[in-house]
Order: sequence, then C-alpha cells, then structure tokens
Amino acid sequence: MLEYLQRWSVTALPRLNRQILAGEAGLESLVAALNFAIMPDLPRPGELTPRQAQQAVVLLSFVGAAVSRHFQVSDERYRRVPHRAFQAFAVGDAGTPFLSYFAQVARRTGTGHGPRDSYAALVRWNVPTCEVFWRGERLAVLPGLFDDGVTRTYTGDVGEVRFFELMKKTEAVERAANDLLEPLVTGEVPLDSPPALYRFQLATTLMTALRRLLLDFGRLPSGVGLGADHFIDVFRQFAGHWRAGDIPPSGALDPEALKRDLLLGLDLPDLHGYILRVFPGLLDRERAELAELMRYPSLPRAVLDSLTLTRSELAALPVPTVAGLVREHPELAACYLLLTAHGRASAAHLVLVEKFLFRPARQRDAAGLPDSPVVSNWHGTTGMDETLLARLVRIRQLHALSPLNAVPRGELLRIAGMDIPEVVTSDQVGDVVRLYRADPGNLVAQPGYGR
Repeated sequence: MLEYLQRWSVTALPRLNRQILAGEAGLESLVAALNFAIMPDLPRPGELTPRQAQQAVVLLSFVGAAVSRHFQVSDERYRRVPHRAFQAFAVGDAGTPFLSYFAQVARRTGTGHGPRDSYAALVRWNVPTCEVFWRGERLAVLPGLFDDGVTRTYTGDVGEVRFFELMKKTEAVERAANDLLEPLVTGEVPLDSPPALYRFQLATTLMTALRRLLLDFGRLPSGVGLGADHFIDVFRQFAGHWRAGDIPPSGALDPEALKRDLLLGLDLPDLHGYILRVFPGLLDRERAELAELMRYPSLPRAVLDSLTLTRSELAALPVPTVAGLVREHPELAACYLLLTAHGRASAAHLVLVEKFLFRPARQRDAAGLPDSPVVSNWHGTTGMDETLLARLVRIRQLHALSPLNAVPRGELLRIAGMDIPEVVTSDQVGDVVRLYRADPGNLVAQPGYGR
C-alpha cells in the first residue's frame, strides 16, 4: 500500500489538485478518490517500521495539505475550525479519523514528529539526498527517504520542485557551516587556534554559497523557476492550519537556520523565546540540539569575551587600536568576515521574499484585489511580516563586530595575516551543493514533471 501511495502522490494527487484549482473538478472528486483508493487500505501504524512511518508521514502530508486547502477554500467556516475538514475521511476497517491516524503514524517514526505536515517531512525527508563538498571533502549530507529520486509536490509544477530543492540545498549548506562553527562556541576548538581560523574561513565561504543559491533561484526565468503568482495563489495556500493554532510548515522552521542565528548571534530580546515557541514544529533531535546551543554565548560574544571587551567598548576604540587588536587576535577579523558574509546572505533571502511575496501582495492590494483565502500574503506562516524580516536583515548586518567596518577589508586581512575567504560563484555552486534527483538533466525539459 505504501508503494501504491507513493506512486499516487506523484501522479494522481498532483493531477487532482490541478483539476480542482482549474475548476475542472470539485471537492467531491478529492473526497471520492481518497475514500475509495487510499483511506480503506492504509496500513496499521504498528505494522510500519520507523522508516516506513517516516515515508508515510511525507506522503500523507501532501494528502492532508490538499484536504485542508480545498475545504478551506470551499467554505470559510473551515478556516475557523480547520480540523472539521478531515471529518469526511476515516482510515481502515476501524474507521480511525484521519488526524488521529496521522498522529499515530508520526509517533511511530520515533522522531518526535508532530500531528501534521512539517518542514522536516516536506523538505528534508521528501527531497532527494543532498551533499555539500569542498575541495573533495564531504562536509555535510542530508539524506532523502525515497529511492526514486523524485521530489513530491502539491501540483507537479516545476517551480515547486525547484523551491523544495532550494530549501534542502540551503539547509545542507547551513548544516555544513554549523558543524564547522559549533566546536568554537562549545570550546572544543580554541578560538585563537589555527584550526579555528580555518573553520571561520570555510564557514565564510559557505555563506557565499548560501547567498549564491538564493540569488540564482531568484533569477531563474519564467517557466523554469517559481512564478510569484503560483507561489502566492497555489504553493502557500497548501500551508493552512489542520487544527486551530497549530504550526504550519515553513522555511522559518529550518533547524539549521535557527542554529545559525544562535551561533552567529541575533540581537533580539526574545530570540530564545521565539525558538521555543516553534518547538512543536520541530523534531526531538532538533529541539535537543537547539536547547543545547542556547546554553552557550554566540561566536561574536565569545570572541569579545575572550578579549574582555563589550560591543560598545569595541566601537569606541580608535582605528589604530582596532588594527592592533586584529594583529594580535586574527580570530577577530575572521569572525567579522563570517558575520559580514552572513549579513549579505540574509539580504539575499529578503530579496527573494520581496520578489515572491511582499511586492506582489502590495501590487494586488493597490489593485483592490482581496488577500489569499487560506494563508495571508502579509506574513509568513510563523507570523513574520515584511517589517520584521527587514529588521532581522538589518540586525545581522549591524552585527556585534561591525565596528571593524572602519578598517578597509584588504587591510584587515593583511593585518590579520589571513587568506581571503573564497567566494562560490554560480558556476561552482553545483559542485559544492549536490542534489541526487532522478533525471538530473534540466527540469525545464519536463514541463509535466510529477504528472
């Protein structure tokens, strides 16, 4: 049955979603297809191995997203009580309610997965294996759960494929950088040691790869990448609530991005509180790793503490004194370069969000068009709006070591005796970040991908 559901999720479900969106089929078609072909024969949760349960969570995530979206569009009353959309479906001979069945399968994974779709299921488990390499060394790997090399999507649109892949690629790069940096904050690798400088420099290079992935995605031409209208009207609308107050899947739940902000520092008064609030959307291991990182100071704070300086004291130092500090403590320059590269990558992310979400939302609002019915276009699914995202970018750019901006970059590197961190270009990024999808050729040649 899992094999059948796997094929069905790649062929029939996307086709059915497209037909409903185009007005060629009604909600009753979804209800009939699920109740006839899927729900009666789903295996008992206890019959599944943990890996099979993970696969089932991925496949049922797309089923649940379709139910949630189409019911809430059909009748706004379902938006207030979203769980009622699932009352038309019962699983197996016992007639287990779909939401209860999903929760049981999620528990069977042994990962602490929650009772609805998640970032982990839609991105990390769904998208094929992704690896990060540098000069022949594998720095990180994010395995996929399926052997077919296919990325499941809501409608089979090539832009959806590329977007899910972008999220997995960026998470893999973030993991590689975090793995390099975490031993520096825990004290396993002394900040003033040559290995620390290497880790700083390579993590800085990885930040340029992250920025390049984001910028290159935003520059994909129409028909190749993700269209803004499709993102707003189709893709995002599958991230509605399954129960009132739950946490829908979102790129904001990328655990490696959350780790990165803990490692590099984010001057928000309630950063830890925000991370704790999204814990229900994460897995057990992710929650444990984030909780552990919360025990340590950020890297810039650790560097300043090692010099017995505060941020304000550093800012008050004359440039010659700062230059002298850098000469004696090259880790200061290395950390500065990393934070600066991170700020640029964060700005590239904001460019994408502006292009695909906030700018089109403003244009629609100016034209008198209503907001999208299920997921509003004025904020992310975790509540972040345009103002907050822009503020976060500014905070990352005005980081704790930004007083070093007064020293020209070339001089900073020369004084510190450091090599210039390498920059990953568009031509190189495919060798650095490798995704092992089926048919690794150009997806543009497959306009019916997933049909």
